[in-house]
Amino acid sequence: MQLDFSGKVALVTGAASGIGEAVARQLAASGAQVVVADLDRGAAEQVASGIGAQARARQLDVSDADAVRQLVEATVAEYGGLHLAVNNAGIGGASLATADYPLEEWHRVLGVNLHGVFHSMKYEIAAMLAGGGGAIVNMASILGSNGWAGSTAYVAAKHALVGMTKTAALEYSARGLRINAVGPGFIDTPLLAGMERAAYDGLVALHPAGRLGTAEEVAALTCFLLSDQASFITGSYHLVDGGFSAR
Repeated sequence: MQLDFSGKVALVTGAASGIGEAVARQLAASGAQVVVADLDRGAAEQVASGIGAQARARQLDVSDADAVRQLVEATVAEYGGLHLAVNNAGIGGASLATADYPLEEWHRVLGVNLHGVFHSMKYEIAAMLAGGGGAIVNMASILGSNGWAGSTAYVAAKHALVGMTKTAALEYSARGLRINAVGPGFIDTPLLAGMERAAYDGLVALHPAGRLGTAEEVAALTCFLLSDQASFITGSYHLVDGGFSAR
């Protein structure tokens, strides 16, 4: 299926590596102008440079609401509008049981993984409505519908993200704005590069497909949901998990 995003402007957060980078590359390859936003400015610039003239790198801390507002406003000022957004920025957090979870770590993880998505949607939605509509994908996780011992903050944030996605979709669907969530399983990204082989194999065993997913597979679904091909899909949560959640 050939997607066409010609004339569209897209904002991708957490776009300097992994899933975000793959999404930015696929959007640009399909014709979109892409803002590659990430806390790591150097890595974002490297990705944007690799994409070419269709991409611009911007540093962004999504936990800072004012920084998000400024970036969305700057994007609209530079390109004349905002049509697509992928709210992908996220962090893993500490691995500790709930009663032992540090308060500061709880707030740090929710600050990025939940508040950051809210900040992004708040300003993206306003910009898209001003231009007649658009499409947003929020990057959740299989842990948006499953638990995982030791990850109370991450799991809480991803569950809440799914609920927030559904609520926003109900609010804006009639105004030409579609909002969906994607739930990747464990994806083979650079974050797993230092993992011991036994631990890696243990993750693979959790997926009936017999392997981990790739960033490009998640990006393919994400870009489809952003496209006009998915015009009747909104308010839903789509897994890309090799059967993990079917177990």
